[in-house]
Amino acid sequence: MKKKELGALGEKAARAFLEKRGCKVLEANFRSREGEIDLIALHGEVVVFVEVKARTSHALGTPQEAVTPRKLERIKNLALEYLATHPHLPPDWRIDVLALDMDEGGRVKGLELIENAGGW
Repeated sequence: MKKKELGALGEKAARAFLEKRGCKVLEANFRSREGEIDLIALHGEVVVFVEVKARTSHALGTPQEAVTPRKLERIKNLALEYLATHPHLPPDWRIDVLALDMDEGGRVKGLELIENAGGW
């Protein structure tokens, strides 16, 4: 399976997971010059910026290990940019990482949600 296909399946699974938890997905694949945020959701009165990482193998590390401090800093900058252009949203926000272990057919074998991964 190609990386792009795996990413799309991972984001679809992540969206379904978030919606089952009661989140309202506001936007997918928000892009700016700084990069991209996979999913932006509202969980109660908190805006959640979600980085989705899907892997079929741990040969290059776990999905969680792919989200480095540098990556989190970039997501933080994107989140602040998004919030500045969407003043109607609640002021509370966080960055979550949704790590998915998937099989070669694109089915989810395991999922881990890391809430407030950035610690802001």
